[in-house]
Amino acid sequence: MAGALTSSKEASAVSASFEAALARLSDGYIHGNFGGRAWGVTVKRSEDGKRTWLYGEELGGTDIISFNFYRLAASGSLLKPCEMSSTKVIEFVLGFEPSTQKAVPSS
Repeated sequence: MAGALTSSKEASAVSASFEAALARLSDGYIHGNFGGRAWGVTVKRSEDGKRTWLYGEELGGTDIISFNFYRLAASGSLLKPCEMSSTKVIEFVLGFEPSTQKAVPSS
């Protein structure tokens, strides 16, 4: 996603794509790929479905991704990245490809 959003229509399309991609991620710990690198990602959702928390680490690397996403009744939704840009979070969620294999817990 290069460059700034040029219209509210474009921003709405990105928001809808982001929310759909986030909804496809299952709760709990999952392995996957982003940018040609392996990642471990944990997703937790509140019981009422209003908050989604995601934390991911590049496996064998140093990059991380972390954010909270809130669904608000009056004003739509709110993305709160943890010490990183919203652009980085959106690009990660849109580009992350979960593994089709079950994650094996490390011992």
